[in-house]
Amino acid sequence: MKRLPIPDDVTGEEIDKDVRQELLSLPKGLAEDVARNLVMVARLIDEDPEAAYGYSKVALRLASRVAAVREAAGFAAYANQKYSEALGEFRAARRMTGGVELWPVMADCERGLGRPEKALEMAGAPEVHKLDKADQVEMRLVAAGARRDMGQLDAAIVTLQSPELASNSVQPWTARLRYAYADALLAAGRESEAREWFAKAAESDKDGSTDASDRLAEMDGVEFVDALVEGDESDEGARGETEAPVAAAEGDAAEDEAADVDEDQVDVVREVEEAGDEEADDEDGDAHGDDKSVNDDGDKS
Repeated sequence: MKRLPIPDDVTGEEIDKDVRQELLSLPKGLAEDVARNLVMVARLIDEDPEAAYGYSKVALRLASRVAAVREAAGFAAYANQKYSEALGEFRAARRMTGGVELWPVMADCERGLGRPEKALEMAGAPEVHKLDKADQVEMRLVAAGARRDMGQLDAAIVTLQSPELASNSVQPWTARLRYAYADALLAAGRESEAREWFAKAAESDKDGSTDASDRLAEMDGVEFVDALVEGDESDEGARGETEAPVAAAEGDAAEDEAADVDEDQVDVVREVEEAGDEEADDEDGDAHGDDKSVNDDGDKS
């Protein structure tokens, strides 16, 4: 089996204790190997999903009967938009644990596969009532997205209207919920309301999980200019203006030098031609002399 390089500072101890508990069913050396690959999945899934997917496949080949491994493989596939594969891994993990916490992401995989109706069906299933508050909000976001997939903008807006949206307290899901609501309002042409909710989303988005501030600025007609890039361009322009006359001068000097060389070559050619003419005249003279001698000899004979 092909292994992927893992930095020496990754020991496998970084994983969640619940996952580590699951890995106790494996031989110690194998458990450590799987744990290190799972750490790499978690470390890379946001910045380099493709690389994370590679490590998840290694872990899956090593321990496919561990629910945490199937779940990690599912999230890595999901991050790479491999929705069918992700759904299969999530279903396998759910069969192993009997939990419901993967229900929202499974429904979102159905959306990714072009089956929003199935996602809505899952949003109304009994499993949703077993979810904690964070996952219930996630399920609401998925359901609203499914409504939008079906062109039901008003229904999407209504789906997002909830006590969690109206609450003034900031929770981990608050920014994303407000952002989704603002985006739906904007899609429905309700711009003034959308601006209000983008502002609320930006206010609650402490970790930058959304681009609400950028969307708000865009609605206000604010354009951000990168001064550093402009400075670089102006410097390049200045260098271009100062370097152009130098290049032209060098080009003129080169042309003058080439002209001098050409004139010298012409002189050399002219001298060679003149020498050739003189030599040719001498040869003609000699030839006439020889002919005269021959004729004289002929006369003598």
